Amino acid sequence: MTESELPPLREVINSFELRAKKSFGQNFLLDLNLTRRIARIPGDLSKAVVYEVGPGPGGLTRALLMEGAGRVQACEMDKRCIPALAEVSKAFDGRLSVYEGDALKIDEHELLQAKPDEGIHIVSNLPYNVGTMLLIRWLTLKTWTPWWQSLTLMFQKEVAERIVAAPGTKEYGRLSILAQWRSTAKIAMRVPAAAFTPPPKVNSAIIHLKPTQPLDDSIQLKSLELVVEKAFQQRRKMLRSSLKGLSVDPKELLKMAEIEETERAENVSVADFVKLAKCYEQLKTH
Repeated sequence: MTESELPPLREVINSFELRAKKSFGQNFLLDLNLTRRIARIPGDLSKAVVYEVGPGPGGLTRALLMEGAGRVQACEMDKRCIPALAEVSKAFDGRLSVYEGDALKIDEHELLQAKPDEGIHIVSNLPYNVGTMLLIRWLTLKTWTPWWQSLTLMFQKEVAERIVAAPGTKEYGRLSILAQWRSTAKIAMRVPAAAFTPPPKVNSAIIHLKPTQPLDDSIQLKSLELVVEKAFQQRRKMLRSSLKGLSVDPKELLKMAEIEETERAENVSVADFVKLAKCYEQLKTH
């Protein structure tokens, strides 16, 4: 079977009985024009390994290969989809490899095995039930610059808005800070619920992230995560109260970071949270 002989995705779903399952967080994209637009967001992928989580029947997978991705490594835990993806691999001369398993449990470095001249880009219509967990995993790597060069990911609209949110907005929180501390994040495309089969109850959006130098690479990730967690546990409280859960005097910490005691977490910039984490580390060692 060649690329031109691949059947339409609706036929694939019917012939392999691939009705979307809630237990897998599945919502399939069948519009090839739409998936090809998504595949173009990261730019030239001809010398790249593209990692896709949850390809399902292969709608986005086909688009990535048609748009010239060097090779695609997919991870799929739904056994029903494997034969359909095997046909895609055959049609595109083996440029698609499929690993059957749980994306949360694999060693991605071992799976992807990129050559020195290949960049790694993650492009995925993430299953709703694991999307945020995977994003946090990719954002909280111990070493930075990361092994990936860009993330192009589908999320529910409200999650996407939290990732790109600015201080002073109700969406701003832990996810915003983890994403923006050492990467740039933008909404690259909005996708209505009607574009999916079956349509979810909410709209979606594509987030595009590229790694940058951290605002301060001397701080420990766990310190930033702890300070942010405590600050947002009770986001409407003043920081002098919400930071009491730390092992240092919150008033001394805020004075050292030059942040008002009466400030609230949702109004503190990413740069100031980084400063808070650095001051926390300094106070903790005294």
